[in-house]
Amino acid sequence: MDDTRGYAWLDGKMVPLEDANVHIKAHSLHYGLGVFEGTRFYAQSTGGRAVFRLEDHLRRLEGSAKIVQLDMLYGRQELHEASLDLVRKCGLESGYLRHLVFLGAGPMGLYPKGNPIHTSILCWPWGAYLGEEGLSHGIRCKISSFSRHSPNATLLKAKATGNYLNSILAKREAVGSGYDEAILLDAQGNVTEGSGENLFIVRHGRLETPPLTSVLAGITRDTIMQLAIDEGLEVRQQYFARDEVYLADEVFLTGTAAELTPVREVDDRQIGEGRPGPVTRRLQELFFRVIRGQEERYRHWLAPVDEAAASAAGAGVAATDEPVAAN
Repeated sequence: MDDTRGYAWLDGKMVPLEDANVHIKAHSLHYGLGVFEGTRFYAQSTGGRAVFRLEDHLRRLEGSAKIVQLDMLYGRQELHEASLDLVRKCGLESGYLRHLVFLGAGPMGLYPKGNPIHTSILCWPWGAYLGEEGLSHGIRCKISSFSRHSPNATLLKAKATGNYLNSILAKREAVGSGYDEAILLDAQGNVTEGSGENLFIVRHGRLETPPLTSVLAGITRDTIMQLAIDEGLEVRQQYFARDEVYLADEVFLTGTAAELTPVREVDDRQIGEGRPGPVTRRLQELFFRVIRGQEERYRHWLAPVDEAAASAAGAGVAATDEPVAAN
């Protein structure tokens, strides 16, 4: 499929993708000040399509914009409807939505002075981010030589475009060395996350994941934590070092793009039995049932795109307001 054709939503209007252009002097292009979200929509088992946790993604987009002092020109309801309209216009059964708020052309320099704020939504097909083989059998990861940003170096709770230069460097290093993904440590040597994913380890049937003081508040992370708690699993948010990852029974990554991807090896050390473990498999299978509308109790996480999906999910059911708290 040609990803250069289709439609985009830009500043309140649906336009052909080839007409959704950015000025060469756009401030965000030069200096990286922008915020974004990525969310997926899936074909539902009962028919139609639904966007997974759309309201939660839009709420986080608003929070990111507040943190970096970008005014949101469109409310959540308008962006919600625009997102569903774009999915219908693009005609994909399953795919990815990218919401972006950025600064346009105006005065140059590090201090933006009245540059216009633009808002866009893109839609494209996206399969398994780390590969179908990775989803099934697990991936190989490398501890990166690049440390994750310090909270005093940048604003880590914002899903900001400029923050991802660090992730690009780490990802390039890992792939260039023959691995699938990077794992970043903080300045103290604690494990934080992947280049674009949250990380979980499993020990003695218990899930552990770094606390929100050192990682992005991932929506898929929150989803997996809630599913695990509902399944009767213990979940702890705590710091741990790389050697505890080496000794884990299971390791997996979560993210909108990565979904739930098992890790079979870290730094040439086999994790567990070298294949996805029972807890990983259990949560992965449940997660994929949830996003396809096969689990009634989690249908409030689905924003129906089509009438068939709306009938199954129940129109007008809101997403959860707050992330799950687990310690």
